[in-house]
Amino acid sequence: MAALIRRRWICTGLLATALATGPVAAFAQGQAAPGTRLSALAPENIAKPRPKAPFDLTGNWFIDNSPGIQGWLFGPAAIPKLTPAAQKHRDAYVKAIADGKVYRDDIGNCWPAGVPIIMTRVWPIAMIQTPAAIYMVSEFMNSLRTVFLDGRPHTDADIVVRTFNGESVGHWEGDTLVVETKNFIDDEHHWVDQGVPASGELRIVERIRMVGNQLEIAMTLTDPKNWEGEWKGVRRWNRVNDIDVQEVECRPDLNEHLQSTSSKVHVR
Repeated sequence: MAALIRRRWICTGLLATALATGPVAAFAQGQAAPGTRLSALAPENIAKPRPKAPFDLTGNWFIDNSPGIQGWLFGPAAIPKLTPAAQKHRDAYVKAIADGKVYRDDIGNCWPAGVPIIMTRVWPIAMIQTPAAIYMVSEFMNSLRTVFLDGRPHTDADIVVRTFNGESVGHWEGDTLVVETKNFIDDEHHWVDQGVPASGELRIVERIRMVGNQLEIAMTLTDPKNWEGEWKGVRRWNRVNDIDVQEVECRPDLNEHLQSTSSKVHVR
């Protein structure tokens, strides 16, 4: 018993020491540990001297779908030449549509939509801009996307935690915000659109600017695993001041009743 008590005392002492020194102590005191990068919301980071941004995206935005469905979907007219592996998915998608069915409705099964789809669906997106980052919250699954503006590089590919929205880093070129997004998850449930898959090699460059009262984003997508060359598209968003983004969760217990997810029209 004495030995057990002594081990507990030693462990407690080590924990107390860890809490009193090093990164844990800095975290507890609201400080950055020496040698670590400041978070985008750290007051010291926000307060760093920077040129004034040409525009502020803070607000709620809704994609302009006045051009019709092709105003927000990727493809089919713009789809580049696909690799053989990606073409198999595209062909299966086209056949399913012709048969009145749905091909791999992973979003309906509550898999994250991911970028670029999360940016182009007819759901509002709340954007909050600070000097160090832009936070985008889509009402579609409450998906969070962060665009870092504090000069940080992309995380090394060997240690990054890959996600469906990727890692976005932006910088200003005149009156245009240039955002590069990469480090996407390599997952069979991540799609670009129209039966075209996305891979961990997906890279998206967005050139974001204000055109009158509209937000315009010109996207250039590359993914050598799934298509040749560049896939480009331009979309615009309107500011909406009479709505707020609400909590919207994807619930499998509700979505299992959708035809596209559980009935005979769903093709895997």
